Amino acid sequence: MRIGIISDTHGSAIAWEQAMELFRDVELIVHAGDMLYHGPRNPLPAGYEPKKLASLINAAPVPVIIARGNCDADVDQVMVNWPLQSPYAFIQVDGLRLLVNHGHTMTPEQMLTQAQRHRANLFVFGHSHLASLAKSDGVLLLNPGSPSLPKDERETATVAVADEGLVRLIALKTGQVLAEAGLDQLPRGRA
Repeated sequence: MRIGIISDTHGSAIAWEQAMELFRDVELIVHAGDMLYHGPRNPLPAGYEPKKLASLINAAPVPVIIARGNCDADVDQVMVNWPLQSPYAFIQVDGLRLLVNHGHTMTPEQMLTQAQRHRANLFVFGHSHLASLAKSDGVLLLNPGSPSLPKDERETATVAVADEGLVRLIALKTGQVLAEAGLDQLPRGRA
C-alpha cells in the first residue's frame, strides 16, 4: 500500500493541493497534526484558508488518518469529516505498523519506546517543521516536515511517502527525494 504522510499544514490550502500532486496514487493519507490553525507562534502560511483546507481534506479521494496536534482544537473536528485522533493514531496494513503522534510532548527516546511497546516499525511525528528520517533499533522515526511552514535553513517544504518497504522524504516543489530508508519487517508472532 502506498501511503502519503504529511504534517503541519497549518491551514494552507495551497500546501495541501501541492501535496496531493505527489500523493496522486496513494491509498491512504496520514496527517501528524496541526491541520487547520497556524498557531500563535507562526506567521500565516501562503494560501492560509483553513475553511478551504477542511473542504479539500474532506474531499480526499482516499481515507485520511489524523493525529491531533498542539494547534488542533475541537472545532477542527466539526470542520473535518475524518476522525481527529487524540493523541495517537495506530495503523497496521500490509506488513507495516505505524504509530502517529504529533510529537510536541515527546523526546526521540520516548517515541522509540512507544513504537517498541506497540511493535511499530514506523513512528510518524511532526511539530518541529523539520523533516527527518532516522532508524533506531529497527524502528524508523519520521518527521515529514511541513509543506506550509518549513523551518530548515532553506525553507524546504516537504512530505513523505511510504511504499514497498521504503519511506522517502520528498521536496514538495521539486519532487526530489531528499532522504530514503527501508522499513524492517514486523516481528513475527502475535500482532
